[in-house]
Amino acid sequence: MPGRSAVRIELSDGERTELQARVRGRKTARGDAVRAEIVLRAAEGMPNLVIAERLGVTRVTVASWRKRFAARRLDGLLDEPRPGAPRKIGDEKIAEVVTTTLETMPRAATHWSTRSMARASGLSVSTVHRIWRAFSLQPHRSETFKLSTDPLFVEKVRDIVGLYLNPPERALVLCVDEKSQIQALDRTQPLLPLRPGQAERRTHDYKRHGTTSLFAALDVKAGTIIGKCMPRHRADEFRRFLDTVEKNVPADLEIHVIMDNASSHKTALIRDWFARRPAWHAHYTPTSSSWINQVERFFGLLTEQKIRRGAHHSTKDLEAAITDYINARNADPKPFRWTKTADDILAAISRFCRRTLTIQSQCV
Repeated sequence: MPGRSAVRIELSDGERTELQARVRGRKTARGDAVRAEIVLRAAEGMPNLVIAERLGVTRVTVASWRKRFAARRLDGLLDEPRPGAPRKIGDEKIAEVVTTTLETMPRAATHWSTRSMARASGLSVSTVHRIWRAFSLQPHRSETFKLSTDPLFVEKVRDIVGLYLNPPERALVLCVDEKSQIQALDRTQPLLPLRPGQAERRTHDYKRHGTTSLFAALDVKAGTIIGKCMPRHRADEFRRFLDTVEKNVPADLEIHVIMDNASSHKTALIRDWFARRPAWHAHYTPTSSSWINQVERFFGLLTEQKIRRGAHHSTKDLEAAITDYINARNADPKPFRWTKTADDILAAISRFCRRTLTIQSQCV
């Protein structure tokens, strides 16, 4: 009402911190963020009309949440129960659906679908979907994992992550590997380009025009790539690629080469090559741990951005496309940013192993 003074708001340090977190939180619902900001601005002494104009709400809305906070503090910002039809499905039935989803399989499939669960439980498909969504159940999804059995896993992780996070002075850290058997594929019919309201279209079948193998060395600090395509990926080709790398790096630096345990990386030919160069140091990743070699991320980008949707009429055409991609990346290099410490990685793997062992023991 005109002339009526607004409720005065004073916040404790804890309340102010909580409200600011709600305003800044990325996962905070917009309604909750607006209510928190109303209270914060009210605590600054702003009139309801000014707050309403700044937040794009009505003055009545501002006054309402201001009063509710003054009366019940943070609890006053919660939504009150709304009227509606009573729930028809009891907790026991919901628990039955969740337990069945987690602990059993349908007779003729490897996982439940909403329709098969609806038939088994006697509920509707939409009800099963709501239950699964409420409990974050997605039976149709499956992920893969692989744990390394390398006895020196811990030592190798600490060694390689140390090179990423704290490289030696006057040293160059290179991640080296090869992407083998890249196929030069051409579509059997012309590509239909992207149009408004229509995605790019291509035929599902293709013609093969041979393969090539890409050897690549990623400069961890600079983000640049030294790459070379060769028809095969034996130890002899890998040694020739190391010669190429040597010609393209400063001669007065220590060179640390991170690579995996491929047989072509451990032959006598390669060991002798490193032995003749005391400034070059080989660091091998743990077995089944290609994720720790940053050049694998480059290979993923190359596949996604250049190869998978490309059409190449020959291996020469494919190699030219790969070279163009590397040149463009080197013209504007963006190094990958490694953030996890060795302790973070080992702790995460430890937690995963404990969860896996717990689940296995429960299933026995």
